[in-house]
Amino acid sequence: MFYPPLLDLENAPALDVLAVAAHPDDIEQTCGGAMLKMAEMGYLTGALDLTAGDMGTRGTPELRMEEARAAAKVLRLTWRENLQMPDARLENSIPLRMTLMGVMRRLKPKVLILPYWEARHPDHYVASTLGFEAAFLSGIRKMDDQAEPHRPHKVVYASMYANVAPSFVVDITPYFERRMESLFAYESQYGEVAEGSGLFPKKDEIYDRLRSIARFYGNQIGAKYGEPYVVKETMRVDDMVTMGVRTF
Repeated sequence: MFYPPLLDLENAPALDVLAVAAHPDDIEQTCGGAMLKMAEMGYLTGALDLTAGDMGTRGTPELRMEEARAAAKVLRLTWRENLQMPDARLENSIPLRMTLMGVMRRLKPKVLILPYWEARHPDHYVASTLGFEAAFLSGIRKMDDQAEPHRPHKVVYASMYANVAPSFVVDITPYFERRMESLFAYESQYGEVAEGSGLFPKKDEIYDRLRSIARFYGNQIGAKYGEPYVVKETMRVDDMVTMGVRTF
């Protein structure tokens, strides 16, 4: 049984972008391109995996966290940690909300990326709700007198696998191959492994599927590869002359 570690928050920098996901390899699939793009634009980026995927058919929690560290280097993340909560049994509990709130107060992200709020895997939609509620609580001063309150300026939902129209799409054309490299750093999940071979598509098939999805969203903005995102607020435009994406 794994128990939540003491996260390395003492020396963690304030982040511009923090992605919260249920399992290692989730952010690589859904928002890895944007994370890499933001990092190369000079922003400080980080990721928090809520579980170590201990219920997965392949790999072990220790191995998957090691692979997550390798993937973090490819994505140029400034910070990455894992809460090691129970995989496939993730709950929106008060203790976990408070733990996540504490992380957000220490990291002070300007943008918070969460999984889309509807998903096939319960852990994914629970992670979405947890992240949103923790971000809200983080702004209430009286919730905790040990750290200054903080709320992200923007909460963004990665909607790669949701059958919904995106609010916007990020052009990840220069970053797609490295995003795939970060995903395939999880050799235990995507390598030629006999365990669960009848359940999982092969690496080449996964590449083709994700490439097709990225091409689909890229086409919507006139780019080769794209990543879709949803926000709940109406987007503001101040200058219609400089709006992106041509009509013709």
